[in-house]
Amino acid sequence: MIDQVLARHNATLRVKVAVKTLISVGIIALAVILPQLVHLALGADGGMKWLPMYLPVLLGGCLLGWMWGLGVGILSPAISFAITSLAGNPMPAAIRLPYMIVELAVFAAVSGLFSHRIAENGWMAFPAVLLAQVAGRLVFLLIAAIFQSVSPLSAVVVWSQIQTGLLGLVLQAVLVPFMVMGLRLLLKNNKE
Repeated sequence: MIDQVLARHNATLRVKVAVKTLISVGIIALAVILPQLVHLALGADGGMKWLPMYLPVLLGGCLLGWMWGLGVGILSPAISFAITSLAGNPMPAAIRLPYMIVELAVFAAVSGLFSHRIAENGWMAFPAVLLAQVAGRLVFLLIAAIFQSVSPLSAVVVWSQIQTGLLGLVLQAVLVPFMVMGLRLLLKNNKE
């Protein structure tokens, strides 16, 4: 979606990269801060239920497209882990980090595949987010099933986590598309 806005303004490659970098940094910062706030207010169980890091990553995919979204999906949990490890309380937990990197990369890449369509029709954010959520959670479950003999995260444990996070996914399936449509409308009105 941001690509279309930049193209409309005949932005140079340097400007496009700078704008997407700034947006990516902001989204990654939100993906680090939002889980901290949720954990502070609701405890560790709040993170498993509301999945606060997923919201900015889905937003990043819808806005930035699949390539930049993929970067946001990979970097968000990795940077969050690095920063929170310095404070002595790594989030996500080290055992969950590789799974979360892959899962969020899928979330962002799949939602990012719809970015051009969202620019044309904001309602496309709904299928973008829903398909991203289903694909990401399925990949999480599949990876857990493949590696359960060498990891404490078995398919049964992951299935339980998926069920715990359903309410958060449903909320994000509504919030993210409306946020994207609002930003789209704002950017569209800005051109006129």
